[in-house]
Amino acid sequence: MPRLTDVNEQRVPPAEPTPSDPVKGASPSLALALELFTLRRDPLPRMGRPRWLARLPHALVAYAAMFFGFLTTEQLMDHYHVKGGPPLAAALLTALSIWLAMFRPIAAWWLGLLAAGWIAWMIHDTVGPGQTWPWTPGGIFAFAPVLLLVALRVPPRVTIWVVGISVALTGAAEVTFHPDGSQISSMGATVLFGFVGLLGYALRALRLARGELVEQETLTAEERARRTLLEERSRIARELHDVVAHHMSVISIQAQVAPHLVDNPSEELKENLAGIRENALEALTELRRVLGVLRSEQPGDPAAPQHPQPTLAELDGLVDNVRGAGLDVTTEVAGVRRPLAPGVELTAYRIVQEALSNCLRHAPGSQVEVGVAYGPRELHLCVANSAPTRPAPPSQGAGHGLLGMRERAGMLGGELAAGPSPDGGYEVSAVLPMDPQNPPADTGTDTGTRTGTGTGTGTGTEKKKAP
Repeated sequence: MPRLTDVNEQRVPPAEPTPSDPVKGASPSLALALELFTLRRDPLPRMGRPRWLARLPHALVAYAAMFFGFLTTEQLMDHYHVKGGPPLAAALLTALSIWLAMFRPIAAWWLGLLAAGWIAWMIHDTVGPGQTWPWTPGGIFAFAPVLLLVALRVPPRVTIWVVGISVALTGAAEVTFHPDGSQISSMGATVLFGFVGLLGYALRALRLARGELVEQETLTAEERARRTLLEERSRIARELHDVVAHHMSVISIQAQVAPHLVDNPSEELKENLAGIRENALEALTELRRVLGVLRSEQPGDPAAPQHPQPTLAELDGLVDNVRGAGLDVTTEVAGVRRPLAPGVELTAYRIVQEALSNCLRHAPGSQVEVGVAYGPRELHLCVANSAPTRPAPPSQGAGHGLLGMRERAGMLGGELAAGPSPDGGYEVSAVLPMDPQNPPADTGTDTGTRTGTGTGTGTGTEKKKAP
């Protein structure tokens, strides 16, 4: 049988703090303080699509760490004339802060501030006219990726505080320790850090919205599958109501007529037949009370047919109708053709009907073979089509035909398999017991989590050319 796929296969991990986080249940001020001084691990998410570029953000951050590390060394030595080992150590600290931001953003932010403060102290006495302080030209841009990675993964209120503290420390350093002749960098820091914070907030909001959309689509698919299953079961129940009600009515009439077919029937016989008729009428009343509510309230609704349910005796008429629609169909019947139980007849007819409908819908111009084999204890059905000769038009159906066929077969204790054939076509085969004595207590309890679904008016979510 074709592979079954669970609609719950894809889940979106929660983007907000989990119940195990230390900020859970804390007051707003304490929660903010914990967020600003946390060392919690928060890895940078991978790209969802395409998969081969999943690690691209991590590669870009690693490249930025190396680039700004070399840039910091070059500017400290060549422009600010700081020699020796301190420029190398400061450059290493700057690169480490950018790299650490991929895993622990808040800790990386504090490390970046520490590196920036050390560099500002290191160049304080060597700043020349026209040179910026406390940020170097490369240092202010090296700090921007850290802020961006922080804003991507923390709540907006934390981003505001992170950007605000960074700008405030820059302004406080300029007011207190500004070297003579140097240019201030607070205005540039305010504009750059504010823009990076807004960009990170927007990207974070977009990521969360996409995650919620995927989760909502998953829930919608689950609900659609459940609704599909319930609709198909309701349809089957209505059809079974017709079959059982018909036979109960016949039993009641036969029990009423039987005494008149016997000369001088005994009182005991009349009493037993009357009891049979009374029980049949009572069962029929209960059946109509329980299952009658499944019928449509609209008398003209085609979902509530009032005519006898079809059987395999009407298979030739069904095939003729499909031929009239332009499909090349051949039939083959093996074994001794004989009447079967009403439920088996109806299920077999509906399976063939749905398979032929899907051939018309998904495999225009194909050749279809319908096989029915009467075995000693089982009925075998097979509907196979060749590859379509022209593209299939788009379908507007609900898409639960395979689910309906499996539900019908499982209701009788049978099996149904469907899948593509090697020649590019599609094949549906079913095995139904002739006399279903002990059908399963519950079939299809997976609430339709299979990928192929449909009624007579829809296509499945399986990739298929036909049924």
